[in-house]
Amino acid sequence: MTAAHPSTDWTVSSWQRLPARQQPEWPEAAELQAALAELSSLPPLVTSWEVESLRGQLAEAEDGRRFLLQGGDCAETFDECRSDAIASKLKILLQMSLVLTHGGGRPVIRVGRFAGQYAKPRSEGQETRGGTSLPSYRGDMVNGLAFTAPERTPRPRRLVEAHAHSAITLNFIRSLVDGGFADLHHPEYWDLGFVQHSPLRDEYQRMTREIGQSLRFMETLAGSPVHEMRRVDFFASHEGLVLPYEQAQTRQVPHKTGWWNLSTHLPWIGYRTAVPGEAHVEFFRGIRNPVGVKVGPETGPDTLLQVLAALNPANEPGKIVLIHRFGAHRIAKGLPPLVQAVAKAGRRALWTCDPMHGNTDLVRIGTGPHAGTQVKTRKFDHILAEVEQAFEIHRAAGSWLGGVHFELTGEDVTECTGGARGLSDEGLMAAYRSRVDPRLNYEQALEMAMRVARRLGD
Repeated sequence: MTAAHPSTDWTVSSWQRLPARQQPEWPEAAELQAALAELSSLPPLVTSWEVESLRGQLAEAEDGRRFLLQGGDCAETFDECRSDAIASKLKILLQMSLVLTHGGGRPVIRVGRFAGQYAKPRSEGQETRGGTSLPSYRGDMVNGLAFTAPERTPRPRRLVEAHAHSAITLNFIRSLVDGGFADLHHPEYWDLGFVQHSPLRDEYQRMTREIGQSLRFMETLAGSPVHEMRRVDFFASHEGLVLPYEQAQTRQVPHKTGWWNLSTHLPWIGYRTAVPGEAHVEFFRGIRNPVGVKVGPETGPDTLLQVLAALNPANEPGKIVLIHRFGAHRIAKGLPPLVQAVAKAGRRALWTCDPMHGNTDLVRIGTGPHAGTQVKTRKFDHILAEVEQAFEIHRAAGSWLGGVHFELTGEDVTECTGGARGLSDEGLMAAYRSRVDPRLNYEQALEMAMRVARRLGD
């Protein structure tokens, strides 16, 4: 892979001279510097070889030879860094990738929103309750959720704690994958319990039987086990929001040129921070990782082309993942001009659809013990509608929708309405656990994968 170097005015700290959006106001500069110095000395969370492998796979996805599945929690929390919670996320992503591979007939790149998704952008810097204003909760990397001054005060030590929890998560995931948890010969290992009651039970069990039969047939012909089917690649991703944290884990490696952000395989620039000439674009233009970019209704074609030129001046394959998030009612108007502009400019990028963030609603519970409570939710039908429109828009433009990006969990939460069992607004509070945004539960996520697989097979 040819290395493209940023212009000579880029350094790992050059972003600091530019406007930086969504950054916490750290109260103690000395504590921040001490935490960053410790982070800089800690071992990296991922390796440059893994990053290069992902870039190669993303380049194949650009050409339609692979499909990207990116999913996980809206925001990880330190108290959810538990073996059962991590295994559940891994299971649902494995199940979804199995369905997508079976239906789409191409390998799936599995990228989790985990091992670093501890920071969240906020619409307002302050939250007010009963006349008291405190800093908004920005994720466990920055501050705590409880509405008290000590908890809401940004604490630099949390940056080191985020690294530690990310390392624990990645270590457990790698142990599971290397130990045979992801063995395609035994998809029954991934059963989350849904098959006992789900309307999707028969379809999913048929898929697993067919895959098992196909593997056994291949092994009969080969006369030996298909060993590569006993483990799969898994990559980590998070929004590269808190720039001091990203800088502290960015370094050069022996025998390779350039700089590598080794806090994750695939960082992405959020919708609120993908601004040409500002700090996030400046920082991420200098690293060798592939970089995701969220785009939406307020992203103009000219702005997007500026971002692409900055992040990928050599127009390398596998470098840029464009994650569009419009909402089911806005994608038909907003997406085509962006697809057309990128195609006309000859810019390489992998287009993926995030149907979650543009479809968030605020509802008020009408009856029961939680009557009057307002909660954020998303409708399954709106999420699905945006994905289906995305396939059609790309197809009409001669483009290729090469991936999907979901906020989901492997647990039986009740945060998004609809799906095969028709969760209603009144049922949301039964198991509403998200601290920030509503997620698809395991059954809704698997149903969504089945719907996407059908479109891939068209």
